[in-house]
Amino acid sequence: MKRFFLFFISFLIFNGLQAQSGDAGAIIEKTSQIYDGWEGMYVRFTAQLRGELNGMAERFEGTIKMKKNKFVLSTPDMTIWFDGTTQWTYIERIEEVNVHTPSDDEVRYLNPMILLRDYQKDFNVSCTGESTSVHAKMAYDLTFTPKKKNDIEKMVVQIEKSTCLPTKLVVTMRNQTLSTVINEMNDMPLDDGIFTFPKSSYPNAEIIDLR
Repeated sequence: MKRFFLFFISFLIFNGLQAQSGDAGAIIEKTSQIYDGWEGMYVRFTAQLRGELNGMAERFEGTIKMKKNKFVLSTPDMTIWFDGTTQWTYIERIEEVNVHTPSDDEVRYLNPMILLRDYQKDFNVSCTGESTSVHAKMAYDLTFTPKKKNDIEKMVVQIEKSTCLPTKLVVTMRNQTLSTVINEMNDMPLDDGIFTFPKSSYPNAEIIDLR
């Protein structure tokens, strides 16, 4: 399920997205201008996955650091490094690292910037109301609906008025719902070296090279 999560958390990075609604477009443009001035990004989040059909529920916390097309995603049971070319996935429970070079299709779901450039082709976007964020601040609700039927029914992104930053994302899929709350999002200059697997920090890990 966490494979889906990276797709959804990446959705919160609006750089390059063009909305079809004027109001939504203006909101996204303000958010994009903020991101454009950042040298890197640190996000701390809480995610909850709920399956309406099978009653499944899962909750976890994590962090993601991003810089252009590179990222490090950390959750309690796994860490993923992507340096723009190679991906390392460390599974803590079995101390195993899978190394591979993602295909073009996989990169679309690993690289937030590539992914978001394609959203204007796949989604209609509108500002559908206002709400109160988890930080007790007024926020806009932007709704993204697919132009063609797929696994996603809709996505609602909450963006605080005062900061122009996203604080919550709710994705409704055909068989499950993922709710992501952004607890913290900051500008953070990042060195390119952090996006490569630090082998010396995991001396007991078995490395499986799938390239």
